Amino acid sequence: MFRRLVGMVAAFAAIAAAAAVCVVALAFAIYAALRDVIGPAWAATAVAGVVALIALILALILTRKARPKPVKGDSQNLTAKLIELARQRPLVAAGAVAAAAAVVIKNPRILTAIITAAFASRPPPPPPKR
Repeated sequence: MFRRLVGMVAAFAAIAAAAAVCVVALAFAIYAALRDVIGPAWAATAVAGVVALIALILALILTRKARPKPVKGDSQNLTAKLIELARQRPLVAAGAVAAAAAVVIKNPRILTAIITAAFASRPPPPPPKR
């Protein structure tokens, strides 16, 4: 079980690293293509705009397909409330994702704690008393 978890975390980290390399390479390519045409300041602005647009599109796609199952006894749990908020206000959701990413970049231990909590197995229920 532990090896499987470590493998999943390693695969997630590899995919995230590959995505980061692709985004950085795309940013350099866009900047290099636009630098001579519109100047360095506007080229940097265009790169920031393209990256923000990509993040917005990904946020819209991910929040559109998410449909959590309600928990027994709870008409609407926290996850359902957050997804409903993201559907109603996608720009606010994109801003919240950007803020969370900034916090995680500044302190990677937070991401480690979140991943550990997400993949931690719950303890078995106590045996019935006789």
